[in-house]
Amino acid sequence: MINVTKTYLGDIDKFKGYVEGIYARGWLTNHGPLVCELEQRLKDYLGVKHVILTNNGTLALQVAYRALGLTGSAVTTPFTFVATSSSLQWEGIRPIFADIDAQTWNISPDHIESRIVSDTTAIVGTHVFGNPCAVERIEEIARRRNLKVVYDGAHAFAVRHAGQSVLNWGDISTLSFHATKLFHTIEGGAIITNDDETARRVHLLCNFGIADVDKIDGIGINAKLNEFSAAMGLCILDDIENILQQRAEIADRYTTRLGDYVDLQRPEHNSQLNNSYYPIALSDEQQLLRLRSALNTNGINPRRYFYPSLDTLEYLQPQAAQTASRSLSERVLCLPIYPGLLREDQDRVINTVIAETSAAHSPYRVPSLAQVM
Repeated sequence: MINVTKTYLGDIDKFKGYVEGIYARGWLTNHGPLVCELEQRLKDYLGVKHVILTNNGTLALQVAYRALGLTGSAVTTPFTFVATSSSLQWEGIRPIFADIDAQTWNISPDHIESRIVSDTTAIVGTHVFGNPCAVERIEEIARRRNLKVVYDGAHAFAVRHAGQSVLNWGDISTLSFHATKLFHTIEGGAIITNDDETARRVHLLCNFGIADVDKIDGIGINAKLNEFSAAMGLCILDDIENILQQRAEIADRYTTRLGDYVDLQRPEHNSQLNNSYYPIALSDEQQLLRLRSALNTNGINPRRYFYPSLDTLEYLQPQAAQTASRSLSERVLCLPIYPGLLREDQDRVINTVIAETSAAHSPYRVPSLAQVM
């Protein structure tokens, strides 16, 4: 079965070398040397000021909310992985959903302001499938309404906007380094901020509030990354440019062949994407289900991201119906994309999609790799 993704594992001998060092030192966790090395390399690679590694992306979100002192409610997107909003609810912050832009699939600035209420303390956006939010407009709203901004950047590793890392926008951006991501540490995540005081609070929160050997400075939790995970991250980071290039080539080929048959996500202006996913939108849910069945029959396992729209979840009610998100969530299917996906298997995916869809021109054709670079 060709799955929607396949974990990239890097060079096994290099990983073994890191593991031998861990055995020799006997230092497995608590800010070991590999964690520190990975944090520094990520800061340099991403072009951000502070990277604090965590043991998963969901805890990164929870710590981010705590570090910024969020209370009351937060305006967020219903078209995202459930952790974006469930982590808010878990932390006692009420998610209020604002609908998405029908072309970029991200939270719409046109809808955010009307959803802000008296106890709203933040806007929480997701760079969906690695496509940057309208960060300049969101920043303007947040500044005018005195709100914090958190970006769930789980899909946005190495994504650039306006000539720099998209992670530089907002008060905090978070990353997921789960094994399904294009950069991973088996399990893991990170908190990104350019503010020194915010970074200091994040460090404390990730380590039980321990400020020194004999000093605890407030509440905290255990969100630290271990040395074995950092070792994997270092191996993957060595190969990241090759990973990104292979993904770009597959995405470009899909777009060239499929752009007239399906709807595609419109990239945010002035952005360079990472092709972490290849989502297509079908005409309706019935067509999606037929295509998924045909792909499965041909040995291909796509994935529905993100279904259902989060404004429909029972534990997050009451919510106003977010019609654009609900419609899109019923139509989006992600196709296989990962380094090493054979050309013949790409053709099998492409030919199955073409066979199951009508040749209706998409309202937006994603530019080719040559146009983007």
